Amino acid sequence: MESIPRNIRVYITSDGSRPFLDWLNSLKESKSRAVIRARIDRLRLGNMGDCHSLRKGIFELRIHFGPGFRVYFGEDGHDLVILLCGGVKGSQDRDIKKAKEYWKDYRKRIHEIPDV
Repeated sequence: MESIPRNIRVYITSDGSRPFLDWLNSLKESKSRAVIRARIDRLRLGNMGDCHSLRKGIFELRIHFGPGFRVYFGEDGHDLVILLCGGVKGSQDRDIKKAKEYWKDYRKRIHEIPDV
């Protein structure tokens, strides 16, 4: 099976915040940030790795390091990934709920932009 390279973008809320980057930058250990960035780089190359669908276009990327990091993202088409938020195994339910809210907002706002 051929891997499909993906463009990676970060979700921006209507007030301009970036939940994924806020979470990533809040991590105390630089090693954790580096491991997560490396995993996202592999995703960019098309290596989905330990990833599964949570329905409605949202995916959970599991990173087996530290407390069990998770990155939540949406796929907009076949090659565009929108990083929504991140978390750890222990906050999974809350993080998934947030990811669903962010994805719903992204989809709503992206469709409000008129074609030029």
